[in-house]
Amino acid sequence: MIQKKPRKYIPANLEIKWENLEPIYQELTDRAINSVEDLEHWLHDRSELEAALEEDFAWRYIRMTCDTTDEALLQQFQYFATEIEPKTAPYNNGLNKKLVDSQYFNDLDHDKYFIYLRGVKKSLELFREENIPVFTEIQVEQQKYQGITGSMSVHIDEKEYTLEQAAVFLKGTDRNKRQEVWQKITERRLQDKSKLDELFNLLRGLRHKVALNAGFENFRDYMFQALGRFDYTPQDCYSFHQAIEKEIVPILQKQAKKRQEALQLEALKPWDTDVDISGKPALKPFNNGAELVDKSIACFNKINPYLGERLAIMKENGLFDVESRKGKAPGGYNYPLSETGAPFIFMNSANTFRDLTTMVHEGGHAVHTFLTADLELNDFKHCPSEVAELASMSMELISMDNWDVYFDNEEDLKRAKRDQLVDVLKTLPWVAVVDQFQHWIYTNPNHTDADRTEAWKQIYTPFGAGFVDWTGLEAAEENLWQKQLHIFEVPFYYIEYGMAQLGAIAVWKNYKENPEKGLQQYLDALKLGYTKTIKEIYATAGIKFDFSVAYVKELAEFVSTELEKL
Repeated sequence: MIQKKPRKYIPANLEIKWENLEPIYQELTDRAINSVEDLEHWLHDRSELEAALEEDFAWRYIRMTCDTTDEALLQQFQYFATEIEPKTAPYNNGLNKKLVDSQYFNDLDHDKYFIYLRGVKKSLELFREENIPVFTEIQVEQQKYQGITGSMSVHIDEKEYTLEQAAVFLKGTDRNKRQEVWQKITERRLQDKSKLDELFNLLRGLRHKVALNAGFENFRDYMFQALGRFDYTPQDCYSFHQAIEKEIVPILQKQAKKRQEALQLEALKPWDTDVDISGKPALKPFNNGAELVDKSIACFNKINPYLGERLAIMKENGLFDVESRKGKAPGGYNYPLSETGAPFIFMNSANTFRDLTTMVHEGGHAVHTFLTADLELNDFKHCPSEVAELASMSMELISMDNWDVYFDNEEDLKRAKRDQLVDVLKTLPWVAVVDQFQHWIYTNPNHTDADRTEAWKQIYTPFGAGFVDWTGLEAAEENLWQKQLHIFEVPFYYIEYGMAQLGAIAVWKNYKENPEKGLQQYLDALKLGYTKTIKEIYATAGIKFDFSVAYVKELAEFVSTELEKL
């Protein structure tokens, strides 16, 4: 069983209530610092407090998403969002000032603390007292997305299914059934279109207000600073979108044509994209959530025993919730527990192949959490998404050599690998669409719902529009963006998936050439947490942080070659 590290500063049994926290914040604020050693000790004490708060928040979020129908769990989450976060924000800003203003600040090891101190300075630049209540309102409002989507279900053959469970039917060989189910899922989503539009318009307005308060023209420019994007610019993102359109979309158009011909269809429709073109039933790598966890432990063990042990530890400690059910929030995540040094994996398994890849993806995040657990400061563990997603997406590809754990049939194994590699390529255009759409949304903050719909269509079309024919289904196509949780809950957290997907292909390429060296470089990179720049972390992994047309082309050709081998 996992044991939390013993606390050295805050009480072991501290109940997370503001009246208990304020004296601790006040002590950190008032403490005399008479040497660089005092300053480092103060940093460690502050780090311990932040880790405790992060883990408390993590559990409130986890419990709420595991059951969105429980009002008490929602209230516990909202207590943190409304009573703790707004009150800690000015204290944290004051502590940042205390650090930067300390006469011993320049005596710190600025190589060791470079990334951390850079982030502190940026936080000071962006902090505005008037944004505290706005952030609180955003935190409360954006959670409504999960309440709305988590309650969606459909009836098929007189049985109720969550949308994740219903999507399994889209892999079936009966085209009429696929169409029926797709239409039911789509109609259910469209029922709440206006409600989600209204919610998003509120969030967009609040986010624009944050940007204006902080002295920015728009929320896009604010977020590039707030996310600490020191290594690339909005223009670099547009260049990346163009590289994907030029190099990836043509490959996927060919794949779509092959699919259409194999299925002997005049046109591919949205319900034709998940069925296996061999005419065989959908892949079924496991039968239930417990089996998924056990097989994933076995798969990770075969890559390296350390990796398998991490998932086994999580299982022993009840740190999985993988089955789909009504009332559970959609999607999947790996949530680090800052004090415990382990993560929680949440997902909505419907016993499909996609659930296998979700598990190994989140398993990559989980390994990252364990590898960074003993870093000196809590902030050292706060990896930028470009690094965090490298951990997860690389694991999807590295693990493929051991997918025989899930498939005892050689042809099924090949099918699974083929599907995975096509999905790797399909990720990139969707990432470009979602990212470019958000650039448009927040640089056009006064747009109408109709403007937004038109912008979505114009952005989606050059990237293949899902490589299907939407004739007669325009309402569904126009509303696809509402499926993407990130747009509602974590704005601008998406381009990182594209950058990390490229990085993951490069990690996998290294692994294929030299498994032992490739894996070690990958693990060495993850152990750094966020103590080095993104480019330095990628270099440690033996790859480049590069999204030029030439690099996209090189890696796309590698994936295409590997696909041909299957």
